[in-house]
Amino acid sequence: MSFTPAAWPRKLRSQHWYGGNSRDTIYHRGWLKNQGYPHDLFDGRPVIGILNTWADLTPCNGHLRELAEKVKAGVWEAGGFPVEVPVFSASENTFRPTAMMFRNLAAMAVEETMRGQPIDGAVLLVGCDKTTPSLLMGAASTDIPSIVVTGGPMLNGWFRGERVGSGTHLWKFSEAVKAGEMTQQEFLDAEQAMSRSSGTCNTMGTASTMASMAEALGMALSGNAAIPAVDSRRRVMAQLSGRRIVQMVKDDLKPSDIMTRAAFENAIRTNGAIGGSTNAVVHLLAMAGRVGVDLTLADWDRLGRDVPTIVNLMPSGKYLMEEFFYAGGLPVVLRRLGEAGLLNKDALTVSGGSIWDEVKDVTNWNDDVILPTDRALTASGGIAVLRGNLAPDGAVLKPSAASPHLMRHRGPAVVFEDIDDYKARIEDEALEIDENSVMVLKNCGPRGYPGMAEVGNMGLPPKVLRKGITDMVRISDARMSGTAYGTVILHTSPEAARGGPLAIVRTGDMIEIDVEARRIHVELSEDEIAARLADWRAPDAPKGGYAQMFHHHVQGADTGADLDFLIGCRGREVGRDSH
Repeated sequence: MSFTPAAWPRKLRSQHWYGGNSRDTIYHRGWLKNQGYPHDLFDGRPVIGILNTWADLTPCNGHLRELAEKVKAGVWEAGGFPVEVPVFSASENTFRPTAMMFRNLAAMAVEETMRGQPIDGAVLLVGCDKTTPSLLMGAASTDIPSIVVTGGPMLNGWFRGERVGSGTHLWKFSEAVKAGEMTQQEFLDAEQAMSRSSGTCNTMGTASTMASMAEALGMALSGNAAIPAVDSRRRVMAQLSGRRIVQMVKDDLKPSDIMTRAAFENAIRTNGAIGGSTNAVVHLLAMAGRVGVDLTLADWDRLGRDVPTIVNLMPSGKYLMEEFFYAGGLPVVLRRLGEAGLLNKDALTVSGGSIWDEVKDVTNWNDDVILPTDRALTASGGIAVLRGNLAPDGAVLKPSAASPHLMRHRGPAVVFEDIDDYKARIEDEALEIDENSVMVLKNCGPRGYPGMAEVGNMGLPPKVLRKGITDMVRISDARMSGTAYGTVILHTSPEAARGGPLAIVRTGDMIEIDVEARRIHVELSEDEIAARLADWRAPDAPKGGYAQMFHHHVQGADTGADLDFLIGCRGREVGRDSH
């Protein structure tokens, strides 16, 4: 392949920086040459930005430096010029108040990094769950050719002969300690077993879900999602992606060509089939908003409702991502969807071909991991969107992780005004609560927390756990970890901090949920709700900085919780040279 400018169908973006011999060009080119690059690298080859979310404080992405080297090798092999660019890394493990608050900041930073620098194409090197949507959002807003390479899940955890799923068993063991079924020392002994290799959560949590969403959208090479982080095939995938992005630049194969309405429909159905995280809802809504696809909560309910959950992974099932990979990974799931008429087969992928061409000949190597439809974990999986006077703009629930006997329930509310109130009272033996109660948590939405933290899967009170009860109905405007489980109703919109009806619920109010009917209702008259809302006062906004900007501009969970001024594609236009 020739890489003279004449061989390309258009002038590359990077040539606005490096092409010719003007003073400004020499300024840009000359400084980069201090790294020892020869002159012919600037002759019109595509410059590929490897946007790396590695950070010591993002442990899920701690191995991405090694993967970046394999991406570079692939780019060099295909005749491109790879440059590694560190970008904002929002770690779920460390960021307070929550990494979700910084997803939009990361997306904004990535967008401006891509637009403001001499990058013709991008490899999005991601892992920990917010890094995947933030980089995809940034790429969608610039529409520069991009391909996703995820870091992959860690190996199975094992403790005393039992598979230990990261996150899932954290919640399980924590509840066992409170119930007196496990000692604190045993909990500590299990800690190391949860994270025994590099990589993201090994359950079908949000990181694995978003890796699957990237593949289902067509933004990653087929098979990318499930390869374990430490498997040599993960490095091969990185190198092949490095090769592929060079051709994508030549073809000008853009995110807007791939992330179409058909692709988002494929992703929603895939989320139902894998028992994916509820967090995928806010992330895909935000990504669709960036690329200009009209996607709504109603689409999530309509498209996912009749999709059986066939991936038998924690938190919905019993296996982990390692077994999912050995069984054939996401391509097997996509083939199953295609055979059932639930896949838009012609949707384009980063390979340049259709998604069906990528998966039509794959084999399922373990039908206890990827189940036949007649043994599905849940016949109607997907994400259930509930509406009613408690959630006029919708709330979401993951049926595959919920208790069947609680899918229709009526009980008195036990209200916690915020997460601090919950923590202060939940272990109080005098708290009037039992298994029939409905736990309600307020002021934990996008504006309320701020950032919409993963606190919706409230732990049950010890006195209920000691009775052998493992699940109760829980309602909030928060999110929950994709590794969590239970009959947990989330993303209640409008959120309490915006004056949604959730804000005025009081302890003792009767709440009814009916998942099959998609109904969530507080037994109050319209007049009573209006009277209570009239007395409601909005919380104070943060003073200054990003928190203030976030508070004033973040949208509701029902539309993706993006910042209002970031919605849409602003393109890749090269800015003026200041030199």
